[in-house]
This record gives sequence, C-alpha cells and structure tokens, in this order.
Amino acid sequence: QVQLRESGGGLVQAGGSLRLSCAASGRIFSISTMGWYRQAPGNERELVATIFNGGRPNYADSVKGRVVISRDNAKNMVDLQMNSLKPEDTAVYFCSLLQLGRTYWGQGTQVTVSS
Repeated sequence: QVQLRESGGGLVQAGGSLRLSCAASGRIFSISTMGWYRQAPGNERELVATIFNGGRPNYADSVKGRVVISRDNAKNMVDLQMNSLKPEDTAVYFCSLLQLGRTYWGQGTQVTVSS
C-alpha cells in the first residue's frame, strides 16, 4: 500500500514563497511519476507539476517560471518550490504518485496567498 504525506503549506503574502514536500512510503517503483495538483473551492483538481523518474519536469502554464519541482528517488520524496505566489494560487495542494496504471493521492495541504 502506497501512502503519501504532504507538508509545508500555510499562509503567505502575495509575492512570497513556500516549499511543499511530499514523502511517499510503501512499495514505490522507479518507473513512476510523482507530482503536485491543486484544487481551489468550486474548481476541479488541476495539474501543477509532475516529474517522471529521470525525466524532465512538466509544468502547468499558470505556474511556469514560478515553481520548481524536484524529486529525490532515494528518499521517495517530491518537493515543490513555489515563488512569486499570487492570490489565485490559493488552493489545497495534493501530492500524487502514478505507477502501474494507478494514481495515489495524499490528503492535501492548504496554501493560502493573501493579497
């Protein structure tokens, strides 16, 4: 059973930075994609960034140039460094892991950006 645990959310002023971390436990295969999604109230869950093991990161257009996703395969962790945050970045951020055709989700961490 795979479990994902996020940390690092919080309240920040517009223009500030936050770093989210996600630790995966359980049986993690090297051929997997880890990433971050977010969901704002009344909206569907949307992609923020993903990274395949050894591959190039993939970013949503809305965050390109402002966030950096990084992965530590030895620790089964994925981080999301978010800079120049905007109020529209306010959402619950979910860590994800896709392997063998199944997607696992963390419980989410709240990010609130005040104007």
